Amino acid sequence: MKTYISRREKNNRLIVVYGGWGTDENVFIPLCNDDFDFILFYNYSADEAFVLPEIKTYEKITLIGWSMGVWAAEYLSLKTGIKPDVTIAVNGTPIPADDHYGIPLNILESTLNNISEENMENFYIRMFGDKRTYKTNIDRVPVRTVKSLHDELRWLYNRIMEQKEPGFRWDYAVISSNDKVFPTGNLIGYWTKEKETMKIVVNLSHYLFHKWKSWSDFISFVENYEVQPLKIKKSAGHKIKDL
Repeated sequence: MKTYISRREKNNRLIVVYGGWGTDENVFIPLCNDDFDFILFYNYSADEAFVLPEIKTYEKITLIGWSMGVWAAEYLSLKTGIKPDVTIAVNGTPIPADDHYGIPLNILESTLNNISEENMENFYIRMFGDKRTYKTNIDRVPVRTVKSLHDELRWLYNRIMEQKEPGFRWDYAVISSNDKVFPTGNLIGYWTKEKETMKIVVNLSHYLFHKWKSWSDFISFVENYEVQPLKIKKSAGHKIKDL
């Protein structure tokens, strides 16, 4: 488990992000500025201690879970003592290994058994949506060893298999219609049954944060979004491949 913290004494807002599998701080830091404090949890495993920052008083705390970070937020947030005012799930569900509501189990298991540098590049291309977007955002591509990636996914897989029923309050769920990591149809299927969660569907890829200049801009987009009725199609989403 790794923790990245950025703090300024004057700031009265805190943004907490739970990253997805295979990421590092490069994926998220480009959205940071000096207008808010920022905490990132990522690289989940049992090899490193869970670092808890000293929490000061904030006027607003926003929690964002992205990809498998949606599950991680539910699993870890009570241990942090951080009580968010707003929660946003992005391209993930609390049941990330599931044939109907997450990544199909056979895909996740195949991924776990076939991690390599070449396969990870293909994964990151799908994460960004296509090779052009991947190359344009090459500075946001994680720098990780194959061993660390395997250790993290093994830890996640084991913990997910032990999971209890989800019980976290999610105010918003952002769903990309061009998601090539989590099947879009599965994302829509899960969040549609969560009646108290506001659903936002955008025509973007699994990693979508490059479309905003800062976390503040992304949060503002979510909180001011004019919701459209969800249209569910049996063919929604893309066929998801393993690594």
